[in-house]
Amino acid sequence: MTLLRTQLGNTLRGHRLRQRRTLRDVSGVARVSLGYLSEVERGQKEASSELLASICDALELELADLLAEVSLELRVSDGGLRPVPPAAAGALPAADDAAEAADVPAGEPALALVGAGQAPSASAALRRGEAVSLAA
Repeated sequence: MTLLRTQLGNTLRGHRLRQRRTLRDVSGVARVSLGYLSEVERGQKEASSELLASICDALELELADLLAEVSLELRVSDGGLRPVPPAAAGALPAADDAAEAADVPAGEPALALVGAGQAPSASAALRRGEAVSLAA
């Protein structure tokens, strides 16, 4: 099981490195010590919500986006699920639209499977709009 602080640190480090920024640069803008930021990135320290917000501001990243990304990564690493590509994630129908398309009564949750891990028969059934049984 991946710890939340470990995944938060990995994700923050990934954003920082993609921006080609140094720990010193981000720590200065976020107003947190370089050593503490390093420990957060390595998953050795639990960051408070205020600290995370400050680091996100320094990285020009929305805190909600960071948390969503971390949540998805935790699901992928712990559950074997595949992540939804960012372009496809915005194309998913709203819950009400999905329920309507699947002939689910209003107010009932709709479930959509995303990923390449399904058996061929399940994938074909989904494309035809048929119900698929899920087993844990």
